[in-house]
Amino acid sequence: MMQLFKTNKGLPWLIWLILAGFMVFPPQNLAADLTLAQAVDTAISLNPGLQAAQFRTHSAGEKVVQARSGALPQVQFMEQVNRTTNPMWAFGTRLNQEVITTQDFYPDSLNDPDAITNYATRVAVDWPVYDSGQTWYGVQQANLNQEATAFLQERIRQQVIANTITAYLRTLLVRENHIVVGQILETARAHLKMVQSRYDGGFVAKSDLLRAQVHIADLEQQLAESRSQTDIARCMLNIAMGGAGNLDKTLTTPLEAGAPMPGTLDDWISKALSHRPDLKQLMAQKRIAEKEIDKSRAARLPSVRLSGNYEINTEDFSDSGNNYTVGAVASLTLFTGGRISSAIREADLNLKQINATIQAMDQRICGETRQAFFSAQSAWKRIQVAQAAIGQSRESLRIVKNRYNNGLFTITDLLDADVLVQQSLTHHLKAIHDYRAAMAHLELAAGTIDKQ
Repeated sequence: MMQLFKTNKGLPWLIWLILAGFMVFPPQNLAADLTLAQAVDTAISLNPGLQAAQFRTHSAGEKVVQARSGALPQVQFMEQVNRTTNPMWAFGTRLNQEVITTQDFYPDSLNDPDAITNYATRVAVDWPVYDSGQTWYGVQQANLNQEATAFLQERIRQQVIANTITAYLRTLLVRENHIVVGQILETARAHLKMVQSRYDGGFVAKSDLLRAQVHIADLEQQLAESRSQTDIARCMLNIAMGGAGNLDKTLTTPLEAGAPMPGTLDDWISKALSHRPDLKQLMAQKRIAEKEIDKSRAARLPSVRLSGNYEINTEDFSDSGNNYTVGAVASLTLFTGGRISSAIREADLNLKQINATIQAMDQRICGETRQAFFSAQSAWKRIQVAQAAIGQSRESLRIVKNRYNNGLFTITDLLDADVLVQQSLTHHLKAIHDYRAAMAHLELAAGTIDKQ
């Protein structure tokens, strides 16, 4: 054995083999655990709805760039080729090429010119120096739209976190219920052995034995159903995580009640009205609508544009003519058939619509916060009651079991005591699940939920 550890002047081949095995086939328990935090991180990284919102935010950022470009000079380069026998265009083309001679003024040449080819190279500049504020308002609206889409992305992110937490808690609940049913089934089988012994001794009727067997069959059906519910819950968790989760992973975050709910209802409502990203999104849209009113009114103001053009014309690139044109245009809209007035009224109506939507959103936020607050409050009280009921039901089962064994109670009393223990355990788990889920919904309603 000592010789084995001295070979090859380093680690023995056996240790190298073990290390290689760990790298190629890592132990399952090292990669099979899934905490709630890991599930939320995975959902944030892979959820397609959140990815779509991120792309929407990036798209809004590009619209800002496009809006800003409206205030900058627009430069174009053009290359054009024409061949014509049109008398007017043929004369004008030779004039642009600066090759006019006295022969070009003969009537025959003017009326029936030879075909002429022209290669025109142009560089054009157009600069809206002042467009009655249209570009400026457009930039402000684009910035506000980017802000609104960022708020929408944050709200979707919060919903993804809440959905993942809810799916994780649901999976924990059905898993723990499966364990409870399994434990109760083991207890029922122990009771069946006791009933079988008493039946064999002639102390109880066969009906007691049959009822105990029926009770076990019912528990076995519950066990099979809970196993199916666990698979369904894992599938829903996998969907919430973006479809990249491992359904065989072990959920390691325990189903515990945690701390009681902090704050009052008024505190939570105030927090919700100041933190909800979707409400902030509507407020940004309101500012966009206000800018649209100003933008529509500004259309009545004058505008000024500068333009420039440099052109080179040639027929065979051996000789060419060039020219330039610069100018400015000032315009003032006098009559549009009511188009501007209608646009102003439309923008004002859109603003009123958003104001009404904000009012409805305020009411909905208050309703969601109240519902989640009262649900969490009720679930916390149920936890305390259910926790006390567990000890009471177990003590009751112990007493009933002893008295049944002594012939003082019937099989009905024993089975009822079994059911009470099962109900107390499942009610306690359900209360914890409902409290944790209600707290997640409360944080979501308040707009403060985060992966931490």
